[in-house]
Amino acid sequence: MWLTGRTASEGKTAVPVGGSLETTAAEVDRFGGRALIRRCDHADDDALARVFDDVLAKEGRLDVLVNAVWGGYERFVGVGELSFGPFWEQPLSLWDSMHVRGVRAAYVAGSLAARTMVERGSGLIVNISSFAAQTFVPPVAYSVAHSAIDRMTLSMSRELDGTGVTALALYPGLVRTENVLANAAYFDLTNSESPQFVGRAVAALAADPDVARFAGQAVVAAELARDYGFTDVDGTTPASLRDPRGS
Repeated sequence: MWLTGRTASEGKTAVPVGGSLETTAAEVDRFGGRALIRRCDHADDDALARVFDDVLAKEGRLDVLVNAVWGGYERFVGVGELSFGPFWEQPLSLWDSMHVRGVRAAYVAGSLAARTMVERGSGLIVNISSFAAQTFVPPVAYSVAHSAIDRMTLSMSRELDGTGVTALALYPGLVRTENVLANAAYFDLTNSESPQFVGRAVAALAADPDVARFAGQAVVAAELARDYGFTDVDGTTPASLRDPRGS
């Protein structure tokens, strides 16, 4: 497993919140996996291309790409003014944060991955998205970005049809990331998910020989848990947000 992101070590984050490539890799190793880390700003196309070159040089192949890069949450951890107001009260930079370090980053990584996956005739591209793509979840830039990710996934899958490569979108629920836990007063965590839960969803998809049936679709981690039979780390199965959030 290769892990990429801007923060290599604890205490050196772009925003004042915990989490790093090193601590995540240590967790992977603790659970018996093998993690390699590469510091990379996913808004830098050349840097990202070098990561893919490194992966292929060392591994010889790429089986699964998970696009989970995101931006725009800086204000929730003390960078800039925190506002829950309407879009005209939000900083204009919020749009670029979510669309450059969200939608565009997923597009670029997906393009680089598809080049080698199509050549091999197999591969899985998972674009992390949200029910915000289908129903109103403020701020406006957030919902629009997720709608774009879902549409991009569908369009990718149309062009990947017949290549052996599957692209799909994956909806986690409320994930207990460092940022969410730091702002727990604003969230109801009773039906939340650990970060490992969505990882288990990806692992189940990657191991499914018939994963192509989900091509272009948005699938829900909680619903996959029911279908594939996995649970969260505490043995529970969070409920899907399909009913409270919409179709």
